[in-house]
Order: sequence, then structure tokens, then C-alpha cells
Amino acid sequence: MNFNIITLGCKVNQYESQAMREDMLKNGFLLSDDRDRADITIVNSCTVTSVSDAKNRKILNRVRRENPDGIVILTGCMPQAFPEESENFSNCDIVLGNAKRAELVPSIYKFLEEKQKFVHITEHIGKGEKYENLSVSSLGEHTRAFIKIEDGCNRFCSYCIIPYARGRVRSKSLEDLKAELIQVAANGYREVVLVGINLSAYGLDEDFDLADAVECACSVDGIDRVRLGSIEPERMDKEMIARLAAQPKFCPQFHLSLQSGCDNTLKAMNRHYNCSEYAEIVTNLRNAFENSSMTTDVMVGFAGETEEDFNASLNFVKSIGFAKVHIFPYSRRKGTVADKAPNQIDPQIKEQRAKIMEQVCDETRREFLKDQVGLCESVLVERLRHGYLEGYTKNYTPVHINSEDTSLCGKIIDVKITKSFDDYCDAELV
Repeated sequence: MNFNIITLGCKVNQYESQAMREDMLKNGFLLSDDRDRADITIVNSCTVTSVSDAKNRKILNRVRRENPDGIVILTGCMPQAFPEESENFSNCDIVLGNAKRAELVPSIYKFLEEKQKFVHITEHIGKGEKYENLSVSSLGEHTRAFIKIEDGCNRFCSYCIIPYARGRVRSKSLEDLKAELIQVAANGYREVVLVGINLSAYGLDEDFDLADAVECACSVDGIDRVRLGSIEPERMDKEMIARLAAQPKFCPQFHLSLQSGCDNTLKAMNRHYNCSEYAEIVTNLRNAFENSSMTTDVMVGFAGETEEDFNASLNFVKSIGFAKVHIFPYSRRKGTVADKAPNQIDPQIKEQRAKIMEQVCDETRREFLKDQVGLCESVLVERLRHGYLEGYTKNYTPVHINSEDTSLCGKIIDVKITKSFDDYCDAELV
């Protein structure tokens, strides 16, 4: 039997889909040549917003329509967060929660034998829950490997459903991480990105921390670059920063989640820092790393956000000078505190604020890229496209290199950055 996996959402979901893919292949299933048709279709869902749920259902409807006799499997965050909403499962034959990916193949065999819908969702038990030790050996055609090292979140931000979908903080052991990294390096990956649901909290449930994971990754022969996925400001103290800066392989790119540049809004969001503390962390990172880049997420139109609050956020974001910002209007999420909050913002006002914020962030993006011109940087080459090589510097500046030498793909080379544009830089081989 052949199969397809459709992945929605974050890098953690992508990693988990790869782990399921390898498990299926190991058990004799074949990857389908047709992206739209397969004997088995696995939908790995995201539930970060209500829009995500609607997208999940739309995909499930399409898969069932195009594969009326196929086996449709739903897994991921949506069934875990909302197990009682059976309408989400109407087009599914098998439904697995976030802690049951190891049951994927046995569930398929059970369905083939019994021909009955199978729903297996176990509620997260909180403190003491064990980390689901998935592992991967490759990541398709990517030049970098995303390695999940942490699951769960203890923060309970007022807008977020993820602690209910993912449970509390759990961490991969350093021994298991080292073994996985050795395998990934043996398969030719030069760069790894450590990812998690709340990556900064890695080791919070154990006696190690994120710096230990970075040091572990940097110690593996064949891995030349190590970078982090999205991190929360928590635990990014001077000691942590100093340990990261001591690793030559570590890439100085920090996606440091902000959400709002207004203290009133941060408090309403139940974020665990204020703007002053956030700015201090950014300063400490820039002092420790030469030519580092800061990227972030910013939400506009949160419940109760006044015009004054929005302008405060706008000015703070501008003052930091981010290299790139992901901007999104607040989306109400059933099951969260913020969904029931008064003074919800009109959708048109949200969109207006998002456009204003985008204009400011586009300018700081251009300024960051201008600052890269004239620098000599190392680039991991990813591919040849439109007559030039594409890749990223250590601080994740996207670069177009004036060369068509495909033998350089997958290699780290030195370039000089010659020109900047709105979203990338041109470079010449050194």
C-alpha cells in the first residue's frame, strides 16, 4: 500500500511528519507518486487558530472526495485540543492524538482487519509525562535538518490553545539527541536547526538546558552550523548567551518571539516579560554576537488594544530594528481566555493596523539588508534557480550568488555581498 502525508503548521509538525514517514517506510509502505491520490493519506494538523481548523477540515474533505476508498488518518494538534468535536473526524478512518504517533502503523493494521473507525486520543497528564522519542535520519531534499528537541508549553498565554494540544514541557535527552545528530550528519546535512514548541524551556523538566543542546549539536563531526528555531525571551540570560556565543558553529540568528511592543497588551496576553526586559535581551545578544539578526512575531488588534497601545507597539518594534517580522492580526481562539475578553477589535481595524505595522517592518528589513552590503560571509548553498545560486548566511540573510555551478549546492562557501534589495542580497564568489 502507498501513502501520502499532508503537513500543516510549524517546523515541529514537519519534523513529526518526517518521523511518521520513516516509520511507514520502515514497515513496508510505499510513498505515493501522486500527491493527490494514495491508499493512505495522513493529515498532520495544526490548530493554532480557528482558520487553521477550517483549513484542516477543507483538506480532509478534499482527500475523502478524491480518495473515496482510501484510508484517511487525522493526527496532530486539532484532534488533541478538541477531542470532543466529532465533526472534525467525520471524513476520517483513524484519529490519533499528539502522543500516539507511535501507534500509527498498528492502527492501520487494526483498521484493515476490523474496518471500523478508530479514535485514539489520550489526554496529556501534565507533570511527569514522558517525551515521545521520535527521531529522523533525513529531511527530504532540504540542506538543513530540523531536529525536534522539546514538546509542550507551560506558559498559558491568554490567546493560545497550544498548551492543551501539546501538554507540559518535555525534553529529548542529550544522549538521544547526540545519536540522532550523528545519523543526520552521516546523511550529509551540514546544518541543523533545533526546534520545539517552547524551545527556550528545553530541559526545564530535567537537569540540562538549551545551551547544553547547542553544545551537543556543535560537538558532532560533520555538522558545521547549528541554529535555533523560534525562542521565547524566558531563560535567555547573560549566562545562556555567553555559552551560545562560545560555540563557533552557532549561527547568530534569533527569532525572539515578541507578540506586542506594548506593556499593557503583553500583560493582557499573559506574556512573562515587559518591553524593557525584552530590549535588554536584544542588547545582550547584539553585544555577544557580531552581525547578529533579530526576527520576531508581532500580533496586532489583540482584545482591548487601544490606538495608544498599538502606537506604543509600533514604536517599540521600530526601535528594535528587526531583520524580519511576521505580522498577523489577532484571531480569536475557542477555549482560550482572550476569546472571552471584552473590547474585541473590529476586523477592519486589525487589518489597518497590520498594514501600518508591515510598512514599518518592511523598512527595518531593508535597512538590515543594506547593512550586509560589503560584508564577506559564508553561505550554505541550497539550490540553483533562475540562473543563480541561492543560500543563507549565518545570520540567515537570503543571498543570490552570481554563479550557476551546481556542484556548490549543499556546500558552505565564502561570498561578498554586493547589493541589497527588498528581501534578499546579491553576492559574488570570493
